[in-house]
Amino acid sequence: MRQSLRTTVLDRIDRAILARLQEHGRVPNSELAAHVHLSESACLRRVKAMEEAGIISGYTAILDPASCGRPESVFVQVTLEKQTEPYLRAFEEALATCPQVMECYLMSGDSDYLLRVVVAGAADYEALHNRILTRLPGVARVHSSFTLRTVMKRTALPLADVVTVGGD
Repeated sequence: MRQSLRTTVLDRIDRAILARLQEHGRVPNSELAAHVHLSESACLRRVKAMEEAGIISGYTAILDPASCGRPESVFVQVTLEKQTEPYLRAFEEALATCPQVMECYLMSGDSDYLLRVVVAGAADYEALHNRILTRLPGVARVHSSFTLRTVMKRTALPLADVVTVGGD
């Protein structure tokens, strides 16, 4: 792995390590090293270097939403009254306290934000909508779309030769 201020160039072995970790984040270093044909110490050094560079940002368990009582995903488009920095900041800070919001993106286009929220069902979403989403700072409009079925959902990123990390 070669580093500059703005990019890290990943070689074939780094990409193989990352691919395996995306498939099985709890793989023991000994198995990971064997999988990529490295010594355990060399493999561990590469993993630690990618963690320090921010390429690997953490490890987590992926839970089944239905098993946890939140089988429904709702995509919510939020439009703010104004798009000034204080409005954006206030909205984002308040939204961060809502555990049902799994993802939030600042958008271009018709709405300012796109959220993915998880709920138990329509009644649960109605309560979230009425008690929280419409009361967030600066909200002018909320448009919601329930998913009918998840067709595809990935957690693994496609791996390219160059990964951008940090920089100004």
